[in-house]
Amino acid sequence: MNKFSLEGKVALVTGASYGIGFAIASAFAAAGAKIAFNDRTQEAVDRGLASYKEAGIEAHGYVADVTDEEAVDQLVKDINRDLGTIDILVNNAGIIKRIPMLEMSAKDFRQVIDVDLNGPFIVSKAVLPGMIKKGHGKIINICSMMSELGRETVSAYAAAKGGLKMLTRNICSEYGEANIQCNAIGPGYIATPQTAPLRERQPDGSRHPFDAFIVAKTPAARWGTPEDLQGPAVFLASDASDFVNGLVLYVDGGILAYIGKQPQ
Repeated sequence: MNKFSLEGKVALVTGASYGIGFAIASAFAAAGAKIAFNDRTQEAVDRGLASYKEAGIEAHGYVADVTDEEAVDQLVKDINRDLGTIDILVNNAGIIKRIPMLEMSAKDFRQVIDVDLNGPFIVSKAVLPGMIKKGHGKIINICSMMSELGRETVSAYAAAKGGLKMLTRNICSEYGEANIQCNAIGPGYIATPQTAPLRERQPDGSRHPFDAFIVAKTPAARWGTPEDLQGPAVFLASDASDFVNGLVLYVDGGILAYIGKQPQ
């Protein structure tokens, strides 16, 4: 028996048109799961569908905003109709606004909290009844090192991701008896197209200052890749993690364990 198999499972990965969500959904597909994802616009969904098709993956894409309760309820109904009851939810959709706190409006702060914290609450609430009825379920929240650490310009993001860590623990506490495991993954600094400008070599051939900073702070001495998150995600989505609940698994190359190098 392969406890890491996801054969026949239905997985919803929010915001998985590209990046980390796409990598996780691709790993689930390779393990046998049926994939559903959402994005806020039809254009984004179509781009995602094209990427899955290019990768040889049959995915089902839906237009839904995770902050809209009615849209999310309809999303879950549509997936139940098209694929069956959702077995695995990954709350991946998120945004970040890098603005110093004194310059950040309350409106911008609320928007980050709405997407990064209220969104996972809304989607989890929508899928939990089906999981309870089925007698099992896996919820994986995408947290962050900012669930543990602060950093300049990310007050809203850190507040949201810290809250998401505690939402993870609370879902575990409320629904563990229903054989539902709610865990989280906290990625470190991941090399994606969005972070590529931070890794470009300078005109003199030296590292970008932020790139040098991250590599120096990481015992693995490199950025992570979306593929580094695939194994942990499959583990937390599979029967192999049936007695793991309320955990935040940090996939960060060791950053949180490390005080950093002494200045030369």
